[in-house]
This record gives sequence, structure tokens and C-alpha cells, in this order.
Amino acid sequence: MPHASVGLGASRCGNSVRAMHDRAPYAAVKGATAAAMGCQRMQIASPVPAISVLTPAFDVARFVGTAVDSVLAQSFPDWEMVVVDDGSRDGTAEVVAARRDPRIRLLQQENRGVSAARSRAIAAARGDAILFLDADDWLAPHALARLLEALEAAPAAVGAAGPFAFVAEGAGPGDAPIRVKIPRFGAGDILERLCVENLFANGGHVLLRREAVCRAGGFLDHLRFGEDWEYWVRLALQGPFTVAPGRDPVLFLRQRAGSAYHRMARDPAAFAPVMDAIFGSPALAERLGPARCAWLRRRAEAENAWILGRELIRHGQRAEGLARLRASVAAAPSLKRALLLAAALASPLLPDGLRGPFARYAA
Repeated sequence: MPHASVGLGASRCGNSVRAMHDRAPYAAVKGATAAAMGCQRMQIASPVPAISVLTPAFDVARFVGTAVDSVLAQSFPDWEMVVVDDGSRDGTAEVVAARRDPRIRLLQQENRGVSAARSRAIAAARGDAILFLDADDWLAPHALARLLEALEAAPAAVGAAGPFAFVAEGAGPGDAPIRVKIPRFGAGDILERLCVENLFANGGHVLLRREAVCRAGGFLDHLRFGEDWEYWVRLALQGPFTVAPGRDPVLFLRQRAGSAYHRMARDPAAFAPVMDAIFGSPALAERLGPARCAWLRRRAEAENAWILGRELIRHGQRAEGLARLRASVAAAPSLKRALLLAAALASPLLPDGLRGPFARYAA
């Protein structure tokens, strides 16, 4: 596939994609975050790639090879991959280093958390567009091509999202997915919807313009849960998103018992830091006004209550989970949620395969 410009436009990150390709890369600032660097490009004697795939990795030796191999298998070849090993103890770095392709770079640091690892990857990225691929997921072979085509077709969009599929923890390429999810929004402004709920599974099915990432800066290091949600809101403040056509997934996302979501989505305290970060944003208040922000926060709290209730039920804490679901429906009534609440109440009478979003996690 020929290289396609991502069309960043004038910004502190550069004047245009073509200008970026014609001039020498910016010098790197050692140890600086992406925000402090202004997204300066690492000085490497090779052409600037169209896409940077950025992958934080911590103790994922079992999975990271599949993630890297899925990037190597892309039909669109003009990419680089930056893997930040965040202090792994299980041989993660060795698995990555065994893939000897000059487009792959491995960075290592002491364990500082996923936000810090992603921010370091941003600081090292040179591509004109950026995709955050988690180390335990993998891309479909045409993922980068499809997402780039969608982004090219929407010059005003800050990012392009595609469908994704949930797979079992031990699954691999070619295995049947548990379910496929299509983005729940159309092309356009999704800021207010994002304030209410995270519309993305993670960054692996979203291709972002470098200019937008530069302006957003790095991830917030203190957030250990929902750090991507807060980041999407910062991006949506800059402009609309678009959606890649088709129903085939671009990303395969493992449902892991050890994931942050699995551990923390049933803990009310886990939601507080990210809620404060989103609704404490001066830029959001300036854009929407205090009254609208307060209303959206109440809606987001109702959505969080629904997530808490569902996850508590899935973890076997049925009584507490139902209480959260009822509180959510009371705070933000909708026919769909009322019907789902009825399904949750009836779920003990159903076989596990028919319990839908309330099916118990495997022990």
C-alpha cells in the first residue's frame, strides 16, 4: 500500500505531514515527557514512519509476542513499534527483543505504571499517527490500513476508531471471539458522551493524529484506572472522531483475570481519581460551562454505578451488585437499562450462557 499523508496541518508539532517527511527529525530530550517535549521526534537515521504503535508492557511474556507478531503481519508496512518494558520480571523484554525487525524499538525502565510507560512511548514516537496497543491484545492484519484510510477520509477528525472483539484469555489469532463490538457512535463530536462513559475498549482500535497527541500531552501518572478515559476526553476537546466502516474487528482484546479492569471495576474508590481528573479540567469547564459539567458528572456517576453493579454480579457479589444497578437506573432512567435490570434480577434462573453481560467470570 502506498504511503498516505495523515494531514496534521499547522501546529507546534509541525506544519504538515509532507514537511515532516522532508526535514530532519527533531532532537530528543532525554527523560522528558511528551508534554514537556512538545512531541519532539527522536533523532533516528531512518525515514519518519506513517504510524507509531505504542505498547506498554509489564509481566506479559506470555502474550506480548502475539501483539508484536500482529504488528509485523500488518498489510500496511510503514510503521514503527515502540515497546516500553515497565520493569517486567518475567522475560517480557527478551520476548520482544527476539523479534529482530528494525521497525521495532524496545525501551526499558523501572516499574512506574502504565500511564508513565505510555507517556515515555509518546516521547519516543516518530510517526504521523499513533495507536496505543496493549501488550496482551493483537491487531487484525488490515487494522492499520483500515484505520488510516478512515482517518485520511476525515481531515477534521482527531482520531478514527474501528470494531473490536473480546477473546478468551488463552485465545490466539484464528480463535473464535466471544463477541464483536462496533463503535457506539457515529462520526462527529463525542465529547459529552465521553464525559459520561468511556466509549473505547482501549487504544488498540483507535488511530490518533500526532498533532492531537502532541497537544494532549502525556497520560496522568497518578491514574491507575480509567487513565485512557481521561485521555480520550482531552483528545475530544480538540475535535471530532470518525469511525472505520465495516464490522470486522481491527483489534482482539483479551478478557484477562489479572487486568486492571477485572480487578478494579467493582471498587467504587477506583473511579474517584479519574472522575476528579475529567471534571476538574479547566478546559472542559470553559468549553461546556459549569452547569453542563455538573449534569454530565451526575450522568457519569450513574454510568459508573451500572458498571460497578454489573462487575459485582459477575464476581459473585449479587446483592451489592443489584443495589448498584437499581441506583443507576434511578439516577438515569432508560428503557434499555430497566430491561437489563430485569434480566439481572432473573439471571439466577438462567444458564450461564444466557446471562449476557451478567455472566459469572470463570473461577
